[in-house]
Amino acid sequence: MSSITLAVRDSTTMLRRNLLHARRYPSLTLNLLLTPIMLLLLFVYIFGDVMSTGMGGADRSAYIAYLVPGLLLMTIGSTTIGTAVSVSNDMTEGIIARFRTMAIHRGSVITGHVIGSVLQSVISVVLVGAVGAAIGFRSTDATALEWLAALGLLTLFALALTWIAVGMGMVSPNAEAASNNAMPLIFLPLISSTFVPIDAMPGWFQPIAEYQPFTPAIETLRGLLLGTEIGHNGWLALGWCLALTALGYFWSKAVYNRDPK
Repeated sequence: MSSITLAVRDSTTMLRRNLLHARRYPSLTLNLLLTPIMLLLLFVYIFGDVMSTGMGGADRSAYIAYLVPGLLLMTIGSTTIGTAVSVSNDMTEGIIARFRTMAIHRGSVITGHVIGSVLQSVISVVLVGAVGAAIGFRSTDATALEWLAALGLLTLFALALTWIAVGMGMVSPNAEAASNNAMPLIFLPLISSTFVPIDAMPGWFQPIAEYQPFTPAIETLRGLLLGTEIGHNGWLALGWCLALTALGYFWSKAVYNRDPK
């Protein structure tokens, strides 16, 4: 059997293992998924009218259109925290040591986690998007190509954050530490352009919101779905995704290949 065939076979097995874990223990995924849904409902029905007025809209529909793209990306950050916890459990509970003694492709364990997490992130995005559509989000002007580009951006962003989450899980001594270490994946969207435009923020705070990975990705997604100006944000979003993917991949690989103590 060739090395490529072996890698595909073993990665598929590890993917199936991780999906079975997610199905048998759905509480972590559901709890993380509830965070963006609750924020969506809170900001739409409690603050929606006020925020829409401040943004020049006649009713809360303007704010729903503004809010949903940001919360879709926040959903990815929230979902990948579960990846960090799952990887940490594997690293600390002895299963990785057992895998090291077996005749399986060395990288298949990480690959299974990554592919499984990306699939869960995409499913979570679809669910949050369905809630957004149910309460009034519409993207009638987006073409099929723009929808495809939006899906590609969401998938690439999920891949980037998943690799970072895998690295965080590997260096964490336990599941609780992994969850805490991955909290920036939820915190960063809160200080981005998810909820309000950057130019409405205090001047000293605007660079913090602008120069981070979530804001250009959010603005690019808004441009694709709502027809707003994308400008340089598309290239910035792509650059952030590629940089985070490379950083997470080499970080995770280096930690995984260390000799166990």
